Amino acid sequence: MAFEPPQRLVRALGDRTEWLGHLPETVREAVDRRKLDVERVVAPGGRSSVVLLVRQADGTPAALKLAPPAAAPALEHAALTAWNGWGSVRLLDDGDGELLLERLHPEVSLRSLPEAKALLEAAGTVRRLWIEPPAGHAFETVAARTARQAAAMPSPDEEPLVAAALAAREELVAAPGEVRLLHGNFRQGKVLSGDRVPWLAVGPEPVAGEPAYDLARLVRDRVEDLVASSSGASATRRRLTRLADALEVDRDRLRGWTLFRAVESGTRALRERRHAEAELTLEFASWL
Repeated sequence: MAFEPPQRLVRALGDRTEWLGHLPETVREAVDRRKLDVERVVAPGGRSSVVLLVRQADGTPAALKLAPPAAAPALEHAALTAWNGWGSVRLLDDGDGELLLERLHPEVSLRSLPEAKALLEAAGTVRRLWIEPPAGHAFETVAARTARQAAAMPSPDEEPLVAAALAAREELVAAPGEVRLLHGNFRQGKVLSGDRVPWLAVGPEPVAGEPAYDLARLVRDRVEDLVASSSGASATRRRLTRLADALEVDRDRLRGWTLFRAVESGTRALRERRHAEAELTLEFASWL
């Protein structure tokens, strides 16, 4: 089969990995080993993996996901195994850096819904994912992940917003909340339409920690609409309150994690010269 990786993935990985160079061969081997018929590659797709829509030997539709080692496919496999289809896409089988998943509708995410409905469905989905981590798990903790991220942020002496974000993180990790298995990158675009149930989460970057951390990225969803609105700041605060109350999460802890994650994301976008994204994200952070 002829195969070309999506350009979005090529741009994201650039020359940082040899994985792309071997990807056509990896795809052929994975498809042949499972006796799959490839229908198409999902495009534009993600920035750290490639997904192909396939059919198994018995005609059952599925999706084949391949990711480089840096994307930790083994940890995604472990999280999907723990959830076993409860709130998430179901894992059908796996290989070395390969995941065969139930077929969802990749073009239909929660972002296709009006905001209020999307947030309601997102809350119901993420709540299902918050289970106790399996015994002996290898998932990174929220404290460890955010420590790495904090170390890469600009000097707080020169950036008041960075100083506030780092202070919020220090306070949060000093008195950690309950530990649950978290999606790690939960937002509306990571919840797709399914046939088994209406909405299922995909693409976890699993981490062990408190639920407020998982909700923080959801508070920032559709940030471009919030920034464009004359009432963006007040709408953000209302959204944060609604999500905290609906999911029984402490408002102050959710605010703190939302601030840290927004500032970390915005400063990382600046380092990577994604200036428009950085501007939106840091303006959002200033409202918190």
